[in-house]
Amino acid sequence: MSFCCGASMIGTKGTLKHVRTQIHNVPILFCPVCHHIEVHYLVENEYEILAEYAHGDGAAEVDFIEYVDGKDHMLHDNCVNHEGEEPLDIVRCQIDMALDLLGFAKSIADQEWEEQLMKRLKMLSARRDKLKNKKTSKNS
Repeated sequence: MSFCCGASMIGTKGTLKHVRTQIHNVPILFCPVCHHIEVHYLVENEYEILAEYAHGDGAAEVDFIEYVDGKDHMLHDNCVNHEGEEPLDIVRCQIDMALDLLGFAKSIADQEWEEQLMKRLKMLSARRDKLKNKKTSKNS
């Protein structure tokens, strides 16, 4: 599992910009709390090589899938959530995990970790409430 600010990152594909080159369909990990994005660690080297070559060639756009093959089936095995899931379900899953971790942090009396988890829970709860309000306003 990949984590950012303690939340499990979501596996997806996206477009990243390297200098002036846009690279499409890059396997990435996305944090639902702080919106941090990073290239999936299994393809990080391939991404860097492709990005440098594409920039060196002056390419405006490239498709990652056309140049790198073979790891697709393993990329998101370590992700708890995936892009296609309902956003509200993802946030609820993140809250459940944070609550589990909070219970463990309390059991080992790790005050600093407890405070970090409480901050995360506040952010996730706000996100959940925002998604709920958005959902109910669409249904009205």
